[in-house]
Amino acid sequence: MITLLLAVHVIVAFFLIFIVLIQSGKGAELGAAFGGSSQTLFGSRGAATFFSKLTTIAAVAFMLTSLSLAIVSTKSGSVVKKTVPVKEKTDIPSSQGQIPGGGVQPSQPSQPPLQIPAQPAGK
Repeated sequence: MITLLLAVHVIVAFFLIFIVLIQSGKGAELGAAFGGSSQTLFGSRGAATFFSKLTTIAAVAFMLTSLSLAIVSTKSGSVVKKTVPVKEKTDIPSSQGQIPGGGVQPSQPSQPPLQIPAQPAGK
């Protein structure tokens, strides 16, 4: 069901994009692109009315398929609920010393601070 609805949605989306791109802007008519006069391809105002109706139908179909996909996907449940529990690793080495990354483990005692001998006050 979802696959069929998604396929129809993608087809309607591409059709809507195509219809919008085919339409000409204000002042430029589709007939002028083919070398004829600007009012002869679909009649005097036929092109604007035809493409505007076709755009409206495609937009309504796109909205209905979007709404249907949203409703169907919420009924199937959340993706978060279907997570697999993660198993904890218990095979952590308990050796002391250098970590393979080059750092020092916190359980190692730190070196004592350097002691600088005091110089005699007479010099």
